[in-house]
Order: sequence, then C-alpha cells, then structure tokens
Amino acid sequence: MKFLEYTPLDRINDFLSNLNLGERQIKGTLEAYSCKHTGTDKRLSLSLENEILDYLGKSSDTDSSPPADFLLSRSSRKTVIYLVLTLYHMYPDYDFSAVKAHQFFTEESWDTFKQIFDTYMIEASKEWVETYGDSSLLETVYKALDEVVKLSDCEIYSYNPDSDADPFLEKGAIWSFIFFFYNRKQKRVVSFHFCCLSNLVVDGFPMDSLCYEEDGEIFDDMDM
Repeated sequence: MKFLEYTPLDRINDFLSNLNLGERQIKGTLEAYSCKHTGTDKRLSLSLENEILDYLGKSSDTDSSPPADFLLSRSSRKTVIYLVLTLYHMYPDYDFSAVKAHQFFTEESWDTFKQIFDTYMIEASKEWVETYGDSSLLETVYKALDEVVKLSDCEIYSYNPDSDADPFLEKGAIWSFIFFFYNRKQKRVVSFHFCCLSNLVVDGFPMDSLCYEEDGEIFDDMDM
C-alpha cells in the first residue's frame, strides 16, 4: 500500500485537523492509498490470507454465517485484506486480525454515508461555510473523493469495531466513524475517519469528576 497525496484531500484535512467547538472538538482525516503491495505488504497480505483460509478450514457447515460465507469468494477476501492493510497503515502500532476485523466491516451506500455525515457533522459543515463560503463541506468531500477514487465505481464500507478492537477510540470520544471508499478497478482506497471529542476530559477523566475529587480532598482536611 502506498500513501497517495492529493491536494483536495489536504484542504479538508487541514480544516478538520482540530475544529474546536467550545466544549467539544471535531477531528477528521482523509487518506488515500494505492493497493499495490510493497515488500512488507506482500508478507502481511500472505499472512492475512492464510489466517482467513485457516479460519474457513476450521469452520463447519453448522457454524456457517454470512460473514464466513463472504470470505469464501477470493475477490471478497482480497477486499478484506486491502481494507485491513489500510487499517495497518492508518494505525501501524495495532495488530489487526483479518478474521476479527472482517466481522466489523459493513457494506454501505453513499446515501447511508450522507445521512450519517449530515447528522453528525452539521456543526462542522456550518463552520466550513463560514470559513470558505463556497460549496458545502459534504459537496467538497464528494468532489474530492470522486477525483481520487471515482465514487460511481466505488464500494463503500464502514468499520464499526467493539471497544476492545477499536484503536481509533480516543479519550473523550463522543462518537466516531470510519468509512472506506474502495475502487476495485483503480486499486485505490480512501479512508475517512471523523470523530467528536469532549474538551471536558483531562487525561481520560471527566472534569466534573476531577473537581469532585479535589473538593473531597479539601473536605477531608476539615474538621466536621
């Protein structure tokens, strides 16, 4: 996987690098990758493929489920491997399991993405219009994605892991979404991670809890 630089993505990334909204902040990152394997990716890809095949080999007919059936297709396995490789590049210090990760991938439509974006990024969209005054943030994201991966030919996936398998879950996270836009023909994928973080969290502890503990210490020293 090779990281690809695109100016349209950079403009959005700069805006979403740290959008402070008082008690909370919104962060977002768009990253484009070529699916052509590097030396390290080839070894990792082979390891992920063997992991999936081993999993399929141990699965019985009675244990068959839609996620497992999905992996029976070599084309589908390649898609999962590309998405997992993208996760590795996004978060290189985390050890992703292909078998576990594929259970958290869901194929989506643009309309689903749009609905989520419009709902959760409404404040960011208002700030975008006030800052740039041109097309909306969603329209800008659409044009940028279309330039990089041609959305009409894209498969869209969301990644919704449980908390134990989510390396993207930052302290103070109120909500978090990860989408992948994968163009099979171009062999390119764009990841889009956007989240909302509370500014009322210090080192992982809520401010009101911290204040309560400090007040408690004061009363502990008083004779009642």
